[in-house]
Formats: sequence, C-alpha cells, structure tokens
Amino acid sequence: MGVAVTVRVQRGDFDLAAEVAALSAGRHDIGAVVTFCGLCRDEAGTLSALELEHYPGMAEAEITRICNEAVARFDLQAATAVHRYGKILPGENIVLVVTASPHRQAAFDGANFIMDFLKTAAPFWKKEHAADGSAGGWVSAKDEDDSARDRWSE
Repeated sequence: MGVAVTVRVQRGDFDLAAEVAALSAGRHDIGAVVTFCGLCRDEAGTLSALELEHYPGMAEAEITRICNEAVARFDLQAATAVHRYGKILPGENIVLVVTASPHRQAAFDGANFIMDFLKTAAPFWKKEHAADGSAGGWVSAKDEDDSARDRWSE
C-alpha cells in the first residue's frame, strides 16, 4: 500500500479514535501507531479560552510539507495532522498528530518531528482570553519550541 498523508485545518473538534481507525483501516503493514493530542490548558484558572487564527491555504500547505518530510525522513507509512482554529476552551482538543510505521521508534520520531515543526513553521497565531475578563494578549513564540525544532538538524 502507498503512503497516506492527511492534513486538515478545521474549526470543529476531531475524534481521535476515528482518525486512528481511518489511518490504519485495511493496513496490515503497520506495526506501530503513535498519537499526540494537544489540549487547551486553563493556565491554573487564569485562562477562559485560547483563540487560534491561521493563514488559510498556507497553513494546510505547510503542514502537508512537514508531514511529507517526516514520511520521507522516518519511512512512515501514514501521517495525519488535524489542527483546529477559532475559540477553544480549556480541556478541548487543539491539535492531533498520528503517525504509522512498521516499528515504534520511527512512529514516535515522526510524531515528534511533525509537532516540533508544526509549532514553529505553520502559520498560526494564538490569543489568550483571560478568565477575569481582562484583555488577553497574543502569545509570543517560545525559545524552547525553536530549540526542539533545531534538534532535528543535528
């Protein structure tokens, strides 16, 4: 079977189990599936919501490029990335990455690679909404995200 890459940027929620089932259906060559699901935190009760904006078309293209690079680099059999936008409440899903390969290490490495690049290269912007009603601010890029991404070039 060929390599399957699925990328979606959507307002609505996703179903982790359904995404894994779709990725692995009829695939008897897959030996490992790794999932990462990122959730919105309440930041110790100070956050009422996180608002995500994206650059339509470009976000999907960049995530597809990242997934295709992971497939080639780690010899993955499949990769799925789903990223939400809009206002997301604490406890709700934000992002899902699913990778599949014959062996677990490649699937783990592929999922980590996709997330590290998705956080730093895909055109998304986050705005925090404070629980006390005060104006929230746009979230700045974090140095630790850049460091996580840069480890793949070593």
